[in-house]
Amino acid sequence: MPMALFIAVFFVWPLVIMVKQSVSDTAVLQILPRTADEVAGWDRASPPSEAMQAALIADLRAATDEKAVGDMVRRLNSAQSGFRTLMSKTISAVAKPETGPLLAPVDKRWMQPPYWIAIADALEPRTDRYLLAAVDLERDATGDITQMPEGSSANRLIFGRTFWIAGLVTLFCVLIGYPYALLIAASTGTTRAILLAAVLLPLWTSLLVRTAAWFILLQEQGLINGFLLSTGVIASPLALIFNRTGVVIAMTHVLLPLMVLPIYSVLVTIPTNLMPAATSLGAHPLRAFVHVMLPLSLRGVVSGMLLVFMTAVGYYITPALVGGAGDQMISAIIAFYSTQTANWSMASALGMVLLAITLVLYVVYAQLSGRNSIGGRM
Repeated sequence: MPMALFIAVFFVWPLVIMVKQSVSDTAVLQILPRTADEVAGWDRASPPSEAMQAALIADLRAATDEKAVGDMVRRLNSAQSGFRTLMSKTISAVAKPETGPLLAPVDKRWMQPPYWIAIADALEPRTDRYLLAAVDLERDATGDITQMPEGSSANRLIFGRTFWIAGLVTLFCVLIGYPYALLIAASTGTTRAILLAAVLLPLWTSLLVRTAAWFILLQEQGLINGFLLSTGVIASPLALIFNRTGVVIAMTHVLLPLMVLPIYSVLVTIPTNLMPAATSLGAHPLRAFVHVMLPLSLRGVVSGMLLVFMTAVGYYITPALVGGAGDQMISAIIAFYSTQTANWSMASALGMVLLAITLVLYVVYAQLSGRNSIGGRM
């Protein structure tokens, strides 16, 4: 029961909130409840009725939360260009007692149906707008899903960059982690303990500390460039920081234990006499490795790759400190919407896309793992 409660509070509940927030759009409805009642029966073609105009004036006069009003204006302006100036002018006008129940004297644009259509569409409490925008899509005037105008959003590009960096980090973790795991499995006693400690030590150190250490090491005057310059390998400092190279190096170091440990846990279960047996039967050591050791350890490799990749796609601190403007991953965009613009719906939608992709990867891994298990039993 305590474990079930822990999972419900810290995992299930936040996910439910994120899913709900990603399809929630109440920024306009909470400010314009009277307008929502009047617009419900409008045919969307004729000019707005006097009751609709009076309801909008009453709602704007009753609105006291400046932040909520700002959210409403941003939402409407994103749907219909010109709403920001129109609303600013209208809010200032309706604050004066002498303003009548009609909006035409305030601004002639209020007699144009497109502005009221934007309000009517934004009054729906549930929308797929943010989920579509998370992958650079939107609905046009007819309701069909179309591509966003070029230059208006780059979420798809950033998702591609995120997966590319995560893939590179996963590849380098495999290339470094597999031989290291083999070395640990082949060692015994104190040597194995030291090699394992070298893997576990980074896990006991703060992520921020490890990233800050690489920030120092990769500088132009850092230890790496200093060593290469002193040995004559290079004539000028290498650009190792504030670029993709620094991000991949730092993330590979940070995530390497997540690759080594799953592979090692599988290698130690493989009988040690299989490779000598294959060699004694005439197989070259390389052929024995490819046909005996590698297939038996593949489950650990795939587990490590999945673990590293899924962790890498959500990284934020390392790219933010070591990378440049063109190396920020999707987590930086989620943080931007969460902390700087307070657009929780957009942040949740991006998180939902990332979660969906991660779940797909997990299902693929589960299927492959199940087939391997069945094949092993047969």
